[in-house]
Amino acid sequence: MIPDVEVKKVIGKLVQIEEKHKDRLFALYQSLEPATHERAVFEERIVSDVMEGGFTGEEFLEKNRPLLDTAENLLGLAMMLEAQALDLYTRYAQKVEDVQSRSVLHNIAEEEKAHLATLGALVEARG
Repeated sequence: MIPDVEVKKVIGKLVQIEEKHKDRLFALYQSLEPATHERAVFEERIVSDVMEGGFTGEEFLEKNRPLLDTAENLLGLAMMLEAQALDLYTRYAQKVEDVQSRSVLHNIAEEEKAHLATLGALVEARG
């Protein structure tokens, strides 16, 4: 939706990384529930349509559509989502007792922190 090539590239990279997070979380789930073999079945039964911030993708877009008009607004929204994801994974990493799970969640939280830094640098460079 944003014609800015640099912003599109960063957002595209973040989407790819989020897909890798989903892969890692599925692998973790498989290690805890070995009977789970097919990801499609897992996603159909377990995966919520709710994003880290508590909205479905459609609800989020509907609520924030007016803020998707500029690269700066889009970057601000992306930073908000990354901050929510950082908070979510950090809280879960602190609560979970399983060492492997804690490690995976902590690593994802650290990646979310790096995403925030990347977005922040892009905002500053544009500023």
